[in-house]
Amino acid sequence: MAKGETSPTGSGPGKSFRKGMSLIELMNTFNTEEKARKWYEKQVWPQGPYCPKCGTYNVQSGIKHPTMTHRCRECPNRKMFSVRTGTILQSSKLSFRVWVIAIYLFTTGIKGTSSMKLHRDLEITYKSAWHLSHRLRKAFETETPEFAGPVEVDEAFFGGLEGNKHAKKKTHPGGGVGGKTAVVGIKDQDTGQVHAEVTPSIGAADLQGFIHKHTTEGVTVYTDDHKGYNNMKGVKHQTVKHSVGEYVNEQATINGMESFWALMKRGYHGIYHHWSDKHMERYIDEFEGRYNARELDTIDQMRLIAMGMHGKRLKYNDLIA
Repeated sequence: MAKGETSPTGSGPGKSFRKGMSLIELMNTFNTEEKARKWYEKQVWPQGPYCPKCGTYNVQSGIKHPTMTHRCRECPNRKMFSVRTGTILQSSKLSFRVWVIAIYLFTTGIKGTSSMKLHRDLEITYKSAWHLSHRLRKAFETETPEFAGPVEVDEAFFGGLEGNKHAKKKTHPGGGVGGKTAVVGIKDQDTGQVHAEVTPSIGAADLQGFIHKHTTEGVTVYTDDHKGYNNMKGVKHQTVKHSVGEYVNEQATINGMESFWALMKRGYHGIYHHWSDKHMERYIDEFEGRYNARELDTIDQMRLIAMGMHGKRLKYNDLIA
């Protein structure tokens, strides 16, 4: 059977216990704007509509307004709102159906989904597709728990060559390799969850500060033999000596973190081709969020993104500022 091909039993590639969703099934499930709207409402308002300003459920429904659907009975000015208010969809003129299809594409595109693909598949302008894609990445933002470990920690580098950059944008010493931006990541071996973020440098202060910020006291930490991890306090530290060709040292390994970097780099080179330092954190959030939800059914991954839209905004002018 060819790689990625569906087996005769009907189970597709990936985790055998998770349920995927075909494009045909998606279009049949959300074949009207009303169905897409009701699904989104269920994710944002699981217990019914409430005022995004004061939080009360004492609201009036079915008001006559071009875009607003509810009115708060508790706020002094009886504020009007809709399910889009106070979410990433606020002020968006795209239909709920377009948003749901975009969520599906982001969920199933394990190496990423380009703005050009959204532009073509959703029949929207490239500008709208680019803004939409960054708002979806914003929905992936979550607060990172402290990992109890054992954890794997490693760093990777993304970006262009130093010679191609303007002098003002060139990397300062210790910040990266060959003009690339340094990113540090951590994977909890017990839960399989990862977290990554841009790091100012790959020096001891920044790398060890990252580890202490995202782990519980006394955690077991596995790293390679980069000197930035030397002499760590408050953790049980074991190294894998990549410099001499070692990739597993008894229990110590960072193969899980390296597989995450490999996935991100396939997305960087194969789908996006480039992303700027300005937006890099959102791209990291995208890959991190999708990776951490990889064992969920497709529809549950979509629900996570929709729920992550609540309480967040990303205006176009802020995006290009």
